[in-house]
Amino acid sequence: MATGIRDKVAIIGMGCTRFGERWNAGSEQLMVEALEEALTDAGIGRTDIQAAWLGTCMEEVSLGKSAIPMSLALRLPQIPVTRVENYCATGTEAFRGACYAVASGACDIALALGVEKLKDIGYGGLPNWGASLGALTWQWSPNMTAPGLFAQLASAYGAKHGILTDDLKRAMAHVSVKSHANATLNPKAHLRRAITVEQVLAAPIIAYPLGLFDCCGVSDGAACAIVTTPDVARGLGHHDLVTVKALQLALSSGEEAGYNTWDVDCLMTTATCSAAAYREAGITNPRAEISMMEVHDCFSITELVTMEDLHISERGGAVKDVLDGFFNLDGPIPCQPDGGLKCFGHPVGASGLRMLYEMYLQLLGRAGERQVPNPRYGLTHNLGGMPHQNVSSVTIVGRYAAG
Repeated sequence: MATGIRDKVAIIGMGCTRFGERWNAGSEQLMVEALEEALTDAGIGRTDIQAAWLGTCMEEVSLGKSAIPMSLALRLPQIPVTRVENYCATGTEAFRGACYAVASGACDIALALGVEKLKDIGYGGLPNWGASLGALTWQWSPNMTAPGLFAQLASAYGAKHGILTDDLKRAMAHVSVKSHANATLNPKAHLRRAITVEQVLAAPIIAYPLGLFDCCGVSDGAACAIVTTPDVARGLGHHDLVTVKALQLALSSGEEAGYNTWDVDCLMTTATCSAAAYREAGITNPRAEISMMEVHDCFSITELVTMEDLHISERGGAVKDVLDGFFNLDGPIPCQPDGGLKCFGHPVGASGLRMLYEMYLQLLGRAGERQVPNPRYGLTHNLGGMPHQNVSSVTIVGRYAAG
């Protein structure tokens, strides 16, 4: 019987670039920047890496959809390098490959790296997807926009739970204000300016009821993780270990789009994926046991609904939790302590690893002004695709407990 990878994989080094409009750095420079921080953190050289996974979503990084650009840029010593892509869960997918390789015994030390250069290719978060991603998308999903699709999630959520639009918009505004406040404490974040609830509510509407400040922006950036086994980590002199407690992935089966059992008020894959992750990690009461989270806040409504899909808030109860400050930096479960996608930024291939970077820093007490007191478990959540057709990933990390 499968036992999962709980405590079989330790993170010994992580790196993350500053996210933002990195016009003067190509994807190669961003990859080098992230890796150099991770190697210094791990106390190893690049020749110690035995296998690597590159996560990138857009065409500008890949060379014939291969991983050669990373192998060349990082001067990896002719080792196996694999390119992966899974929408906005791409960074976590790279991390999953590296973790599984170590847990299986296929290699001792593995690298996962995610990178994206979105500004240079003119990628926009608001226009029709086809305008950004090519002619094929015009045929596959004409007249579809990400704000439009997630705006439907907001409207359906409010209707399902009897929440007035004004109340829902105020809760969504609180989500954005909280992330902006956290980002002011993060020197690597893209957007570092505090905003008010009144500014959010007065902002132009993008897709009703979502306004400008309810949407995350577009950034360049890279992040990476070096993983190994706890035994190898201790042999390298690492004794204060952060280990992977769970790593789960769930993809839409067609049930959301093809049947009447889904009311467009939740993300079914996240509910399934998080339940599996809690089982793998041995967590029975996530609201009491999870210390902090980084979730996929592509839009403020996505973060709010995700609180329920992660079984933290009761169904229909996330609005009250958000307004009560439950997910604030000084609340019971801080969410987006680094600013999240909303303010740290969202270079698609790097986002999953950027989330893990924050959890790693927090668990080791290195998060500076935004440090969460005595964290036990950190959770990251990625969502790629659309509410009715998506991939969801949940990773849980924590301090190593030998046993």
